[in-house]
Amino acid sequence: MAMKHALLLALLPFAYAQASEPANPAPQDPTDDPLVIAAGFLNAHPDLQYRMYGLEAYKAGRHEKALAYFKRASFFADKPSQGMVAEMYWNGQGQPQDRVQAYIWMDLAAERGYTGFLGLRERYWTALDEAERALAIEMGQEVYARFGDAASKPRMAATLRRAAKRMTGSRTGRGIGNLQVIVPGPGGTEMILDGTKFYDPRYWDPEEYQKWQDSVWAHPRIGRVSVGELESIGTAAQSRVPATEPDHDAEAPELPPDADEPDM
Repeated sequence: MAMKHALLLALLPFAYAQASEPANPAPQDPTDDPLVIAAGFLNAHPDLQYRMYGLEAYKAGRHEKALAYFKRASFFADKPSQGMVAEMYWNGQGQPQDRVQAYIWMDLAAERGYTGFLGLRERYWTALDEAERALAIEMGQEVYARFGDAASKPRMAATLRRAAKRMTGSRTGRGIGNLQVIVPGPGGTEMILDGTKFYDPRYWDPEEYQKWQDSVWAHPRIGRVSVGELESIGTAAQSRVPATEPDHDAEAPELPPDADEPDM
């Protein structure tokens, strides 16, 4: 089962330096900055929040809990989490092995044409028999209705807009040069966070947020993986699952009993 570590490595904190950085660059991975986290950033970004919770649970060997978190992150259009759900189904982690569901979720993760997920999707498809392929195409429509971009991207965009309106300096990305975020510290102290990091439009404007995600995941550096060069697989991004009407009123996947809900 050498494949099962491919995505886990890719989901580690981002380490992708851009060719040129602005004078006050936003952190490449907001979850890697303790002050950003302490300021409540994750409460407005359930995709990143639940992915991070899922990774923590996965690394602790609590696979059932990790799967629930990854599914919740997937509900908010997080492709890496959808890929992790796929690998957990494929390897029987957190639930019995289900190769049909594994393919469906990896197909979903590859929806935007991200290279690594496309390669894994095609490896799954090759391993399925004809009966499994037919089931994946049929059953995949229900999954796409809830978790596909047509349903999940508007859901995530609405979450970002609601959160931005509630934030101090709701004109996110405009006129925030001197804005500071006060973060409570130990013993009643206060720490100052540069507003240009917290309020960078890449993290609040839905279109900019999508571009930032694409810049990270279009060609991820999935290193030290024994499944070969994923980029060498020439595949089209188009899903094999027929187009499905999005379910904008779908209920979010259940969380573990001891999970905390973000304050959104």
